[in-house]
Amino acid sequence: MSEGAPTEPTPAEDLRTTEVDLGGLVNVLATHLYSTPLVALRELVQNAHDSHTRRLLEDPDGDHRPLIRVRADATRRTVAIEDTGAGLTEPEIHSYLATVGTGYTRMLRELTGNQELIGAFGLGFLSAFSVADEVTVTTTSHREPRLGHRYRSRGGEQYQVEPVPARPQPGTVVELALKAGHAHLADEQALREVLGRYCVLLPIPVYVGDDTEPVNSVQVPWRQKAHPSPTTTLAGEASRRTWDGDQYAARMRFATAFGRRFEPLTAFPVPAVRDEGAVEGGTDAIGLLWVQDGGTYGSSDNRDLAVYLRGMLLAEDARDLLPSWAGFIGGVVESNRLTPTASREDLQRDEHYRALQKVLTDAIVDGLYETARLRPAAWRRILTRHGQDLLGAALCDERLFTLLADDVPVPTSQGDLTAGGLRAAGGGAVHVALGSGGGFEEMLYRAMQVPIARGDRYAVLPFLRRYAQLRGCRLVELGSEQGNRELFRDPERPLLPEESAWLAGALAEPGEQLVPARFDPPGLPLVLVPDREAELKARIEDDQADARIPSAALRLARAFTARTDGGAKARLYLNLACPAVQDLLAAYRTGHTGSATAAGLLRSLKVIMASASAGPAEGDLGAALAGIGTAVSALTAAVPAGLPSVPDSPVALSEEA
Repeated sequence: MSEGAPTEPTPAEDLRTTEVDLGGLVNVLATHLYSTPLVALRELVQNAHDSHTRRLLEDPDGDHRPLIRVRADATRRTVAIEDTGAGLTEPEIHSYLATVGTGYTRMLRELTGNQELIGAFGLGFLSAFSVADEVTVTTTSHREPRLGHRYRSRGGEQYQVEPVPARPQPGTVVELALKAGHAHLADEQALREVLGRYCVLLPIPVYVGDDTEPVNSVQVPWRQKAHPSPTTTLAGEASRRTWDGDQYAARMRFATAFGRRFEPLTAFPVPAVRDEGAVEGGTDAIGLLWVQDGGTYGSSDNRDLAVYLRGMLLAEDARDLLPSWAGFIGGVVESNRLTPTASREDLQRDEHYRALQKVLTDAIVDGLYETARLRPAAWRRILTRHGQDLLGAALCDERLFTLLADDVPVPTSQGDLTAGGLRAAGGGAVHVALGSGGGFEEMLYRAMQVPIARGDRYAVLPFLRRYAQLRGCRLVELGSEQGNRELFRDPERPLLPEESAWLAGALAEPGEQLVPARFDPPGLPLVLVPDREAELKARIEDDQADARIPSAALRLARAFTARTDGGAKARLYLNLACPAVQDLLAAYRTGHTGSATAAGLLRSLKVIMASASAGPAEGDLGAALAGIGTAVSALTAAVPAGLPSVPDSPVALSEEA
């Protein structure tokens, strides 16, 4: 048959009906569709909510007071969900309650266009069998208020329906006889905590036990009406400011009540500026975001976003909707456009999902700008708490870099400073150390008397590179070959080859390159600076690098280090401006017998100082300490007889000498 030709119809006698193992299907759907048994409570409360919405649609003028009440009986090991909604007729029990995949709610939403109806797949009732041995439903329909019906099923495969006296008012009670493994759900305090999170955005009050306060009584700030007063007068402006303050206080109360782990530092709406009824970026999402007080650093990810679909919790951990750099952000959003998975515990990654990602990113940026402008105290707390994270965030979004460039703190040798503060203290240049400090590097940085940024900390080096480029200032990267050339100047007169060879043999360890130079302060004779680029090259070319580092990142890193020969692990800068080094050279040139002893003393000093650095030190520390003793013994052996071994004072020693 040629490609593209129509397929001939299959004879009717060859068609067969697909068989369904109802018991197996019910077991899979009820037991394996949902990740946690708590979802059963969510689904049954959601059904109760939809029952109320249905009743309002079918009987808008009726006397109807929406209410959902959940009770637990630990003795009987039961949980009951009661509503005053539409109820069910007997045919509806058979058609919808007892038929998998058929949902009256979905049909009603398609007919009416009402977006307050939550159900979608006709599967939610099955979740009851994931936690219960037996499910009993007692119901009276508002269409037949004098009739009552009771549905009862064990396991969901088979059921029976029997007539019972009508309820005092239309509605339904779903009672779960819990399995032994889920007996802990029959605890009303536990129910308050779970339902307080699941139902916080439901417009219908949800009560637990005999409580008079619903679990969803918290004020939802984004559902408040816009400020009605004109702002063209002084009184109007004052009223507006008061209203704005009240709105902000409501946002903070909601964030405090909803945040599970951390105190909110500030809160802002989604979208940050939204006209009533507007749809931005292809999404109808509204909600609240806040900056959490919880610390983050580099790879820490404390993003905490809950997503509600038509008022009911859908995804408790939707962090991927937030930008990857926003590890300090928590929030709640609700939408009618997002598409849930069949389990209603996650979201499909469609165009509405991607549109919401963009809206949330914009809302965070706008909210941070608003905080910096209107709430300076909160802004200072955010900078102090999340400075490290914000350095990385600024590199991911140009708008954030503009906001943060002169405000975000940078860790330095003198504490946290802004990039502008670093620049001012450095005489117009920004100094950054590529290593972690300690040893000679720490001594040198202290002697320079300028703050040195900690380039080994998360995002510091790329942030300062971007800052220097933006502000047109000089960046001195201490530890790199270029940075060291700026710090260590060429000597006025080069050493002779034999002098260099003698000094290298006397002072340097294998892998150290002796570099004659001039640098400040002149009292510092030498500095050992590890070659950070060579260190990186060694790590990248290690045999285990392929297992530790993703291949794409490894290729980029190897391309970067290809220009580094890696021959010298460190450079030993010898300060020819130092009087002690000048005296050492003079002693060597004149053949003084103490030159080797003095050189040994300097070498021991180098090894001891290098051992205090964060990285691996070359040389034997024990031998270095012994070398100092040997040098002191050699020098004291040369002291003329008659001098005291311990002078009373430096002045006395000078006079006696």
